[in-house]
Amino acid sequence: MMNRLDYLIEYLLKEDPQYSEMEIPSDLQGKRDLFRALRNVRWPKPVSEEFLRLQDEELRAQLQEKGVVELPNVPMQIWQGDITRLKVDAIVNAANSQMLGCFHPLHKCIDNAIHSAAGVQLREECYQMMLQQDHEEPTGQAKITKAYNLPCKYVIHTVGPIIPTGTPTPLQKEQLASCYRSIMQFADENHLESIAFCCISTGEFRFPNQLAAEIAVQTVKDYLTEHPDCSVKQVVFNVFKDVDKRIYEGTLTNESV
Repeated sequence: MMNRLDYLIEYLLKEDPQYSEMEIPSDLQGKRDLFRALRNVRWPKPVSEEFLRLQDEELRAQLQEKGVVELPNVPMQIWQGDITRLKVDAIVNAANSQMLGCFHPLHKCIDNAIHSAAGVQLREECYQMMLQQDHEEPTGQAKITKAYNLPCKYVIHTVGPIIPTGTPTPLQKEQLASCYRSIMQFADENHLESIAFCCISTGEFRFPNQLAAEIAVQTVKDYLTEHPDCSVKQVVFNVFKDVDKRIYEGTLTNESV
C-alpha cells in the first residue's frame, strides 16, 4: 500500500516542476492526504495506464475501509453521512459553473469529496464535456457522467444558485427547483431507479437550509406525480450536518400530512 502511494505521489510531483522538491510524508494518512491534494489542484490531462491502475486500486481500498452503504428500498428517505459511500444508481454533485471539481486542496465541500473519491478520470470527463459545450454550465441545469471508483453508477452534476445576501430572490428559488427537476429528468431519461441528492446550494452558496429542503422535497414529489412512469423508485436526501437532518425530517413529515 505504501509503495503504491509513493509511486502515485511521485508521478504527480513529477508532472509539475513547482512540486518537485516536496517531501513525501512517512505515515499512511499523510501520504493519502498529499495524494488527494495533488489530484485536487491538478488540471485535467492524460495519465499513464499504470497510474490509473494503481490509483483505482488505492481508491477502492479506501472505499472498502470506509464501507459501502446499501439503503433499504424505501421510496423517499433521509441518510446522514458520506455520500461517496452510497451504492445507488446516481449521486448528485453540487458543482460550480466550471464543472471541473474543486481545486482547493483537501477542501471539505461535496464537489471535492466526490472528485477525490472518483479519481482523475472524472475531472477529465467533465473537462472534455465542457470543451464540447464551450461555455460555463448555466445555473439550474445538470450533466451526467460516469462514477469511476465510486460505488454508484453515475454522478449527476448541477450548478445551484449562489445567494450572497442569504435571502434568495424568486428567480433563485426557481433556479434551485430547476436543479432538482433537471436531475430527475436526467435520471428518468437514463432509466435510473435510485438517486441520492445532496443539499444543493446550502453551505457556502448560502441558500437558507429550511427553504432549500422544502424546495427539494416538493420539486421531487411534483416530478414523480407529473411523471407516473418515472424510472426513479428510490430517492435519498443525503445530509451531513445534524441541522439538515432535523430539517429534512420535519419537511418530509409535513409533506406527508
